[in-house]
Amino acid sequence: MALRPQRTFRRRQVESSDSDGEGAEERPAEEPAEPCGPSAGGRAEGAEPARRARGSRGRGRVWASSRRSPGTASRRDCGAGVLLESRTVDLSTDEEEETHPSSERKADQSPSSNSSSSLEEKEVSPIVQIPDAAFIQEARRKRELARAPGDYISLDVHHPPTTSDSKRSNEEDPDSSDPDDYEKRILFAPKPQTLRQRMAEETSIRNEEASEESQEDENQDIWEQQQMRKAVKIVEGQNIDLSRSSESQTLKKFDTSISFPPVNLEIIKKQLNNRLTLLQDTHRSHQREYEKYLEDIKSSKTAIQNLESASDQTLNYKFYKGMKIYVENIIDCLNEKIINIEELESSMHTLLLKRSEALLKRRQDELKCESSYMQQLSRNAETSLNGSLALDEKDQRILDEIKARRTQRRQARALSGNCDHQEGTSSDDELSSAEMTNFQKRQGGILQDCKKVFEDVHDDFCNVQNILLKFQQWREKFPDSYYEAFIGLCLPKLLSPLIRVQLLDWNPLKLDSMDLTQMPWFTSITEFVDSSMDNTRKGDDSDQNILSAVINKTVVPRLTDFVEFIWDPLSTSQTRSLTTHCRLVFEQSASEKEVSKSKQDLLKSVVVRIKKSVEDDVFIPLYPKSSEEGKMSAHSKFQERQFWGALKLFRNILLWNGLLPDDTLQDLGLGKLLNRYLIIALTNAFPGPDAVKKCSQIAACLPEKWFENSAMRTSIPQLENFIQFLLQSAHKLSTSEFRNEVNEIILILVKVKALNQAESLIEKYHLEPSTHPVTGV
Repeated sequence: MALRPQRTFRRRQVESSDSDGEGAEERPAEEPAEPCGPSAGGRAEGAEPARRARGSRGRGRVWASSRRSPGTASRRDCGAGVLLESRTVDLSTDEEEETHPSSERKADQSPSSNSSSSLEEKEVSPIVQIPDAAFIQEARRKRELARAPGDYISLDVHHPPTTSDSKRSNEEDPDSSDPDDYEKRILFAPKPQTLRQRMAEETSIRNEEASEESQEDENQDIWEQQQMRKAVKIVEGQNIDLSRSSESQTLKKFDTSISFPPVNLEIIKKQLNNRLTLLQDTHRSHQREYEKYLEDIKSSKTAIQNLESASDQTLNYKFYKGMKIYVENIIDCLNEKIINIEELESSMHTLLLKRSEALLKRRQDELKCESSYMQQLSRNAETSLNGSLALDEKDQRILDEIKARRTQRRQARALSGNCDHQEGTSSDDELSSAEMTNFQKRQGGILQDCKKVFEDVHDDFCNVQNILLKFQQWREKFPDSYYEAFIGLCLPKLLSPLIRVQLLDWNPLKLDSMDLTQMPWFTSITEFVDSSMDNTRKGDDSDQNILSAVINKTVVPRLTDFVEFIWDPLSTSQTRSLTTHCRLVFEQSASEKEVSKSKQDLLKSVVVRIKKSVEDDVFIPLYPKSSEEGKMSAHSKFQERQFWGALKLFRNILLWNGLLPDDTLQDLGLGKLLNRYLIIALTNAFPGPDAVKKCSQIAACLPEKWFENSAMRTSIPQLENFIQFLLQSAHKLSTSEFRNEVNEIILILVKVKALNQAESLIEKYHLEPSTHPVTGV
């Protein structure tokens, strides 16, 4: 067969464009074609995958088929496809088996790809033949065979009539054109092709490639034309915009058709006045800013002069830096030493607490032993042949120790010349020589360790006076910064550890203990406060409260610990020393508006300790009068000792006058002790000079502050029982030779402001009131 001559790129481009142009011209002139039969449409659909496969194998371009428009070509060349199929069927019978593959492949080609071959067939056979039903059925069968892949060898090309029957039924029913799955025949290899079929297939492939290339060139030309049109439109649009903007400017500039509002003289004058007012306001604001700047300049000059005339700033910086380092070093030192200080305080507190508990337990054991001994004497049980009681060894030892200590105290009083002493008023807190030696040894070890606390510290960091001198220099040089730093509020906390070390050996329960005013820290703080009087700023008195703050922080808590755990209310010496120190502490804070919380806790501890002592330590037995024959009997002596011991506690309680509130003190001394114990013991005793003496001692303990009101005619309610006992004693003694004792009772009534009762006694017994004072101890 003749080969197609080679074509250049330009020639192909022209031909493709011509063919496209002709197609574009012929398309609108064509009349709408009749729809193709089912065989043509089905053949076109079935041939499309085969053409794509061949095109991909021939040229190696997968995207070439996507640029084609198969819909238009299929509609145009529908009749050409039918003619091609009819022409293929008219082949000779001896070549029928060889022509099956080529006819199937030609039927599978789309009309768009085989347009050139279809035109040639039209020229050869211009007469259009309409195929019959058998021909259409056979063409459909061939199309279905062509759908199978062409890379296998067919085992059997003949098909049973069942397939044709089923296909014939599918032709009658267009909706069910495809056979069911169980009726389909699977072809495993294509049929062999003849030489004519292979030549026709190669020709169709070349035509397809040429059409694809022409389509690609056509698309390239179309794209270039579109880009050119876009560029032309953009330039024209810019020119149009520029022309429009220039026209608008010229219109705005030269348009005289615009009408303006009417203008008169009043409007112009009003606008000028508004403008003038605005300018005047602006001028005034600028004038104020100018004056402000002048004042700033003046103040800046003044500040510069003050700074130039002031002391050197380098020295000030050095001073502040030195004070900062000094305070940091003090704080670090105290933080390190505070642990040792607390351990020493705990050791000293434990030592004193053990001694106090030991003395209290010994007194309670001795009281129980004597009480049981007196009960045995009153029952006269278990007596021996010589008339002595059978006691166990422990009780006998306790009684012997009691007698030995009493004998020792009598001898000491005789040597001192104190003959007016009542049994039971002594504290009975003596320790044995071994116990005293052990106590002093342990106390000395604690004090020795106390001296080693600041042994490795410079005096500037552990001496209260040196520390206060540093802060005094700061206050004198820079008082503003000193008071702004609130140094007066910080010093008590800073000095507290140092003062606690000095108070470690201080015992407020000893009469010979050092007074607070004589301690070095107290003197240093007093001088520091006095020197601040001249430099104190107006309204700033923080330095004046340093001493009271230090006392509240260090001294008062230590006094509270002594009251709660160590103080013995039955000891007159301890109570006198404790009240003396407490009065001094309260005097230092007399300027305070309110009593501090630490002082309130101290007073509460005093009240609690007194109540406990009244309940645990007071015991006045009442024996039948038959056993009290003679003052020298054991029962009488034991009762007398217990009464005078309770009276001593009554005196010690009233020593807190001025520290405790009057109502609290009257409830503790008069309500809980006098009316509950002392009056009952006096009522059970024999009336006589001894009872009057005891009443005078009670009256002598009462504070004069309670009876200062000159308008009083009756005494306080808590003394009502005491006054009744005095009246009964006066009635009993008036009939005997003890008329002097009656006068003594009248003086007691006058002292306690029971004036009505005293006048009734004088009128009743025709007595003359005595002017001598009430006797007391």
